[in-house]
Amino acid sequence: MATVVKKIKLQIPGGAATPAPPVGTALGPAGVNIGQFVTQFNEATKDKRGSIIPVEISVHDDRSFTFIMKNPPASRLILKALGLEKGSGKAKETKVGSITQAQIAAIVEEKIPDMNASSKEAAARTIAGTARSMGIDVK
Repeated sequence: MATVVKKIKLQIPGGAATPAPPVGTALGPAGVNIGQFVTQFNEATKDKRGSIIPVEISVHDDRSFTFIMKNPPASRLILKALGLEKGSGKAKETKVGSITQAQIAAIVEEKIPDMNASSKEAAARTIAGTARSMGIDVK
């Protein structure tokens, strides 16, 4: 049984990983076969093109690796739900849109496995707070 010698966390566009930075520069020094990782990651995320996928790579002492994919960051899910490119640079002054409780509930359903909230209500408050910090009104 190979022991884990290093954990690497990256955020990579789904289905679009390449050996270029940041992937290559993070995995190269760890001795991971970069091409093999890119192929496996792209295969596993081909249905998630356009979404940013956080991934946690565990590198073993025999240079093999395993990886766990997580859900996209809450901010990305909010932007996707509203069809926006980015949030406001000045969240308090400039509002870029508004989000409904139903949209927040849908994001909570997708994101809850990665959250440390004790209930769906607490998770919804967290998502609403993220939206407000991005200059999005919560209705």
